[in-house]
Amino acid sequence: QLQLVESGGGSVQAGGSLRLSCVVSRSIQYKGMGYCLGWFRQAPGKEREGVAAVDDDGRTRYIDSVRDRFTVSRDNSKNTLFLQMDTLKPEDTAMYYCAAERCTFCRNCPIPPDGYNTWGQGTQVTVSS
Repeated sequence: QLQLVESGGGSVQAGGSLRLSCVVSRSIQYKGMGYCLGWFRQAPGKEREGVAAVDDDGRTRYIDSVRDRFTVSRDNSKNTLFLQMDTLKPEDTAMYYCAAERCTFCRNCPIPPDGYNTWGQGTQVTVSS
């Protein structure tokens, strides 16, 4: 069974940075087979939203509110997904999750959460003003 484990969350002041990691329990890209990977967040009282997604060739997409501040990347050799978060704002406060969806020649990986079926346990990010 595929497992994802996030780490790197914490508490920072506005304008600060954090780097989240998500280790996947099996190969995330091998001979055209792999996983779409994405980052998501859920703030108290709000629905879970997609933040960023990355194809197996490294192409990325973001929601507007984080574009130019967050950078998603993946290291296929280490089965790891990253989210570099810079210029953090209080509204970025949420539980952050990574997720994976099996695919072939993974392109145009989706941002909406309903495109993914395997999730990590989450890591809390708190940004104070």
